[in-house]
Amino acid sequence: MTVRSVNPWELAAGLVALSAMSALASWLIFRKRATPEELECARRLFLVQSGRIVDGMLLDVCEVEADDGRTLTMLLFNYRNGGVNYECSQDITDMPGVVDLAQIRAGFPCSVRYQPGNPQNSIVVAEHWSGLRIGLPQFPVYEEPEPIDLSHLRPGRG
Repeated sequence: MTVRSVNPWELAAGLVALSAMSALASWLIFRKRATPEELECARRLFLVQSGRIVDGMLLDVCEVEADDGRTLTMLLFNYRNGGVNYECSQDITDMPGVVDLAQIRAGFPCSVRYQPGNPQNSIVVAEHWSGLRIGLPQFPVYEEPEPIDLSHLRPGRG
């Protein structure tokens, strides 16, 4: 039986590898994981930065009871992309300053941002973007202008 002596470089490399694996395991165990609210905010930011825009229709705003007892405000909308109709909902509970529920009307058009490779990933509102349209367009009322007195410009009068 042959006894092999350990080279100091092999011992050092083994210790470095062991400490690196320990550090990686510690980081995986103790790292701060993103909350569901942070993940949703990151999703909205991603769609605002890289999503395509298509016309959609607001269907309804409703309140839904969550599993943890909270009441969620959901915005229901639909849109058509590539010949496929999509009906989606977006949780707008955490955006009270962005969305005014009194201005949302079912049947009104809206703009929808969606992910090109995954069209069911879509939003209507985000922190710095809104696809909501405030009512129908208001056109100015035409008023007949008052006649202008041009009698002083006629030649021979004066």
